[in-house]
Amino acid sequence: MAAPMLRWCCPGRRFAFARVGCGSCHRRGPPTGSTSNGKRGQSSVAQQPHITAQKPRKGEPEWAAVVGLEIHAQIASNSKLFSGSQVCFAAPPNSLVSFFDASLPGTLPVLNRRCVEAAVMTGLALDCHINRKSLFDRKHYFYADLPAGYQITQQRLPIAVNGSLAYSVYVGRKPSQMVTRTVRVKQIQLEQDSGKSLHDDLRSQTLIDLNRAGIGLLELVLEPDMSCGEEAATAVRELQLILQALGTSQANMADYEIQRQINELENGGEILNETRSFDFKLGCTVPMRDKEGKQDYRFMPEPNLPPLLLYDSGSLPSSADPQQVINIDQLRERLPELPRVTRQRLVQQYGMLPEHSCVLLNEVGLLEFFQNVIKETRAEPKKVTSWVLNTFLGFLKQQNLAVSESPVTPSALAELLDLLDRKAISAPAAKQVFEELWRNEGKTPAQIVAEKKLELLQDPEALEQLCRSTLEAHPDVVMDLKRGNPRAINKLIGLVRKATLGRADPTAIKEVLERQLSS
Repeated sequence: MAAPMLRWCCPGRRFAFARVGCGSCHRRGPPTGSTSNGKRGQSSVAQQPHITAQKPRKGEPEWAAVVGLEIHAQIASNSKLFSGSQVCFAAPPNSLVSFFDASLPGTLPVLNRRCVEAAVMTGLALDCHINRKSLFDRKHYFYADLPAGYQITQQRLPIAVNGSLAYSVYVGRKPSQMVTRTVRVKQIQLEQDSGKSLHDDLRSQTLIDLNRAGIGLLELVLEPDMSCGEEAATAVRELQLILQALGTSQANMADYEIQRQINELENGGEILNETRSFDFKLGCTVPMRDKEGKQDYRFMPEPNLPPLLLYDSGSLPSSADPQQVINIDQLRERLPELPRVTRQRLVQQYGMLPEHSCVLLNEVGLLEFFQNVIKETRAEPKKVTSWVLNTFLGFLKQQNLAVSESPVTPSALAELLDLLDRKAISAPAAKQVFEELWRNEGKTPAQIVAEKKLELLQDPEALEQLCRSTLEAHPDVVMDLKRGNPRAINKLIGLVRKATLGRADPTAIKEVLERQLSS
């Protein structure tokens, strides 16, 4: 893995975070500095401060990123990895700390079964080899929020290795220009979290909160197979969807760093091998602490934990207590539908484009919203897809709202699409009704249609008469149309719609006008 190490923290949340080794930013051409020493567990300096490189060719970007990720995702568990302390966000400081979490003498770790199952399920979802035997180790470093002076991790033999993560990226300007790429998953290991240090510069003091100390983490090491921040963000988002589908982590993550490294190098600076924290108020990363070399970690076998043994149906001892062993085959059977399978199903079931299925999954809550609309409307799936991705999602983005904050419910949109489907209202009227739904919670589409008198004109004779009157009243527009200006028909349609107060279907108006003009 290339360094530096970044510690991502979501604003106001502690449910998950990622530590990301962003690889090296280097100039195009053969660099003279090394970006990795090739040893597991060691992160090298991402870039030597003075690099000599060939002059980039015309049109080539001056800097190229080499991105590998080391992600720490907090396991969704009610208790910590090695103690029975509760895991609860925003609890009063130091209120969820057991004797073991505080590293009092004589306390011993007890492995959390739920955390082991989460690691195995994640490994299976990422096509990893699950090691039937894995080991725990102590990783030593000294910091105020680490009471024992070491973390329990898996350095020698992790629980899962040699997997892969497939993700789709856009390679052109068109949304349809998508390609699938794969990043190798080197390993997945269990690790306990450290506590939290609160630095008070005004009083020159540091306060320690150990509520987080000992929380179970999944450390996922991805090989440096990516070449830009967009790829890294897409891969992290795909991993996030997988973890959320599995229920192994709430997986609230962020992504930032390459531009900072480029700016640092351009100004003659040096990329230090350090842990950085994300400051959500400033929108950037800030130094947290220097990274020590591998020799300083002084890895050693954890003496208080025996090897972790896993079984499958064929190797499970007949006398084994089901509560004391983990069956990999049973966990494999519990795997839910993974995001890539969900996207394929959406394309096959509803005939949508692959890029549309990606959007439905990438926006939190949007797929559920879409499926609820589908259940309640008679409109075609393609029309539902268009309204959800264009109109509904567009309004959300304009006002920077989450799906859960939308004033328009799936039931309301389904009712609106039914009105449109049975030609009770026109498409422009439907857009007007949607705007009213967005502004006025509590009203139904039918009520808005009645109040605004937006029902379609259903009398063919009345429409025929309005079109004829419009043609007679605007001979100049008719003459313009006959001279070959195709836009003139749109003006005539607009005049008829104005006369009907928007209650006539533009398509029906056009058909009547064209028939009358040709007669």
